[in-house]
Amino acid sequence: MLRFLWDSISFQMLLIFLVVFLLVADYMKHRKPKNFPPRPFRIPFLGHVHMMSFSNPQSMVDKLTEKYGDVFSMDMGSTAFVCLNGMRLIKEALVNQGENFIDRPEIPIDTEVFSKIGLISSNGHLWKQQRRFTLTTLRNFGLGKRSLEERIQEECRFLVDAFGEEQGNPFDPHFKVNNAVSNIICSVTFGNRFEYHDQDFQKLLQLMDETVTLHGSIASQLYNSFPTIMKFLPGSHQTIFKNWKKLKTFVKERIDKHKEDWNPSESRDFIDSYLQEIAKANGDGSFQEENLVACALDLLFAGTETTSTTVRWALLYMAMYPEIQARVQAEIDAVIGQARQPSLEDRKNLPYTNAVIHEVQRKSNIIPFNVPRLTVKDTMVDGFLIPKGTVLITNLASVLFDKNEWEAPDTFNPGHFLKDGQFWRRDYFIPFSIGKRSCLGELLARSELFLYFTSLLQKFTFRPPPNTTLSLQFKLGITMAPQPYKICAVPR
Repeated sequence: MLRFLWDSISFQMLLIFLVVFLLVADYMKHRKPKNFPPRPFRIPFLGHVHMMSFSNPQSMVDKLTEKYGDVFSMDMGSTAFVCLNGMRLIKEALVNQGENFIDRPEIPIDTEVFSKIGLISSNGHLWKQQRRFTLTTLRNFGLGKRSLEERIQEECRFLVDAFGEEQGNPFDPHFKVNNAVSNIICSVTFGNRFEYHDQDFQKLLQLMDETVTLHGSIASQLYNSFPTIMKFLPGSHQTIFKNWKKLKTFVKERIDKHKEDWNPSESRDFIDSYLQEIAKANGDGSFQEENLVACALDLLFAGTETTSTTVRWALLYMAMYPEIQARVQAEIDAVIGQARQPSLEDRKNLPYTNAVIHEVQRKSNIIPFNVPRLTVKDTMVDGFLIPKGTVLITNLASVLFDKNEWEAPDTFNPGHFLKDGQFWRRDYFIPFSIGKRSCLGELLARSELFLYFTSLLQKFTFRPPPNTTLSLQFKLGITMAPQPYKICAVPR
């Protein structure tokens, strides 16, 4: 009987049955509860890939927000995510119900490298332990103290000298700024800084930069949605994996060098302190060398890319807004002069300069969608159910450009942070995110931004090269960075 039935089924019928079966299976798998956030029509198996704007995802999110409201959902391949917009909802999720959205999701392209260890991708007890240890260690090595400020001031002198070598000619400041910013976290993590002419370190910075940029490529985004298929195909995601191996090798070499002359009773830097913890635990628990490699790389990446990108945006804005630059320089000249270096103590006496730095951060909006979170239990937000296991995206741009909060959100206007001539700290200024998983290095980043910016503006006037029109066009990777540009640093 079975043979008769099999023989009587045509190939076309079998194909139709298979397609129907797969469609029903896909529907059942992606079926959502009644009060799940609204979403556009999805294509079976693919989700909403057809709607993605890989060059400008912000425009896509703005359109969906306009149509569906401040809470909506999408599917990328087999991954469902919910996007929240506006300060009220972002604060509700990340602060008021922060414990329900405390985890990080597994992002396939990063899972290939670290799985779920280190500082950025880890969860639960492991994350709490690593974050607590790192914050304590950073404080021990000067975070928030005069000693680290002096280290940044020293690096400012090196950067000013490097800019001065260009003698006012057009140049791309990218890797000089990268090197200067990276040297601060390198001195804390590895115990030493690197010269701007160190070819090996320049290659490392280029690897990091390429990796950051390639994260925004179409192939990398498709890998995150369809890793099972994409891992067999060529593309930029394969370059990311090769680069990560080289970066991990660099960190492992530094750790091995530390082991050779390690003194258990003395900590020179983060690696030494971590080796002490490994020795205390006798190889048990979360303090293991694999975690040390991941934490060191997380510090190197996060401590370089975000601050460096913001400084590069700042120089670009100054070259494009000479009247704002002139006002900053006038304030620096009046308060500090040319005889001494800027210090963090000067910040309270430089309200306009401080306002410009904050406006650069707001307007450049370098991590518009924050770092993703994972819902750890079924949670209600604004009347919608966000089930356990759903990826949460918080649209920080919706806060930094909120038309009801900012006088002219789409305009570069330092007045957003001034009130009666004094600096005005705004609640809606959240480029470092909010809640328990906000940026671990916020204090360090704010110190670096102020000292690098004031030191450079004290000594140089930044101008576009002759017959050149600068642009605010961005390139999208892990961060939203300016397109490569050249400027002239004219000594004052």
